[in-house]
Amino acid sequence: MKYHIIINKVKTVEAFDDAWSIEDYIELLSRFGFQDGANANPNELKDLLFMAISDFEPNEAAVIVLDYKLAEQLNENQIEQLSHEMLLDKISEEYPDITLHHELFNINQLLHNAYNGTFPNAKATVIEFEISPNKEVSKEIILKILDKTLAPSNVIKRLFSNQLAGKEAFEEAEAILWELKPTGETSYVLKTSEYWMSRDEFKDAEFDATVTEFEEEDED
Repeated sequence: MKYHIIINKVKTVEAFDDAWSIEDYIELLSRFGFQDGANANPNELKDLLFMAISDFEPNEAAVIVLDYKLAEQLNENQIEQLSHEMLLDKISEEYPDITLHHELFNINQLLHNAYNGTFPNAKATVIEFEISPNKEVSKEIILKILDKTLAPSNVIKRLFSNQLAGKEAFEEAEAILWELKPTGETSYVLKTSEYWMSRDEFKDAEFDATVTEFEEEDED
């Protein structure tokens, strides 16, 4: 199918405004030993949490936050290992699937800010765009469309050329794009890691793209 795309904005962010709720701060404060978070001024919860976190060693703090957010997806040993890998900025090497996770970005940035460094400063890319026709729009489709405007050095193009060309199934698309959200009749916003797409890798703001879908061969 052929699509027409208009990219209205590409921006780099170091945190998402909706990453943590008041309830999150209160629960995390409790896990870091501060039991009176529910009675604190909501505007002071983040600063209180940062002070509470700073009383712990970095990898200990990482274990606590990782357990709170990802205990259903990771076992105890994985959380312990990941807490050390985060500090060494080797997550993409050791946990290729986990690095794609939206929550891990939020966790990393919380700890980065709490320790005023120590943890690497990760970045995300937010893209606002319009698409027509607005049919069968999925993460896989959007990645195949954006392939037409991304620089040749882009890591997605290098790692998933067969998937982008429709020669292989593109199951990784669900993890590469953290969020794909409609914002209007034909408009969307997507979030992903700067590792996958950076602002300076986009060449064209408006273009046409023909998407080839992968078709599995019938088994006789």
